[in-house]
Amino acid sequence: MTLLPRHWEWLNAQPGGASVALRKLVEEARRASGDKDRERQAREAAYHFMSTMAGNLAQFEEASRALFADDRRRFTGLIADWPADIRDHIVKLAYSDRA
Repeated sequence: MTLLPRHWEWLNAQPGGASVALRKLVEEARRASGDKDRERQAREAAYHFMSTMAGNLAQFEEASRALFADDRRRFTGLIADWPADIRDHIVKLAYSDRA
């Protein structure tokens, strides 16, 4: 990790030192971005499976764009004609954690 001297000075001046301050900062960032991180990871998992299993199916490129644009209605419409087991697994990967 590369930090400027002023960053190290601030970290070292924190209660518990740099290590404790960094752990607290990481935990705070994880809490603040947790939902977005999980959604991103779900989209990436869905895309990985989708590109392997359905990369040659109709509407793949458009479906990929809709997936990453978080346009669920368009996405599910574009993959509606795909084989049910593949389609259902992709949707489960992409959206199972969301209402």
